[in-house]
Amino acid sequence: MKGSIAILMFFVLGCLCGLNFTVDFDMHQASVVVLCFLMLLLGINLGCNQDLKSFVKMINLKVLLVPIATVTGTFIFSALAGFVLSRWSIFDCMAVGSGFAYYSVSSILITQLKAPTIGMQLATELGTIALLANIFREMTALIGAPLIGKYFGKLAPISAAGIGSSDILLSTIAKCSGEEAIPIAILHGILINISVPFFVSLFCNM
Repeated sequence: MKGSIAILMFFVLGCLCGLNFTVDFDMHQASVVVLCFLMLLLGINLGCNQDLKSFVKMINLKVLLVPIATVTGTFIFSALAGFVLSRWSIFDCMAVGSGFAYYSVSSILITQLKAPTIGMQLATELGTIALLANIFREMTALIGAPLIGKYFGKLAPISAAGIGSSDILLSTIAKCSGEEAIPIAILHGILINISVPFFVSLFCNM
């Protein structure tokens, strides 16, 4: 919760700085460097996970149904948003949804990939939408986990959390869904985490 609010505050601060100051360096190149650094941290995070081997061993079709359901549901509702928001195509909306609450990487990646085709201004706008949409997804999952679990089942908070099921929302999921859901939540978070760059790149290039 605090992390999401901090990200939102920095975003607002950036907007205020952009309105009042002139930036003399290449923002495009700077965001590429930030993206590479974030991907490095993601790799380190996965590599440092001491229980990764045991999680790999427990992979089976039944366990994989949770991330498959997360991806499928997110894509369906993201595509529906494309019919409502005439300004953006279905694939643009699906690229935004492909962040799965990974607001930092998805927003930068979308901006970089869409800039050559729609221009930097529109690409930045779409990246901003991705940032806010995925922050709101994480905050909604964090605050609404008890209600989500009550009305949609014990595995629903895991899907709602997206990549956060393996870190920031893990303790919340344990309280709402029980400790037996922890391994599923961690594996779900890892798989969704890995899929974000792939799906965002796929839909941005369609």
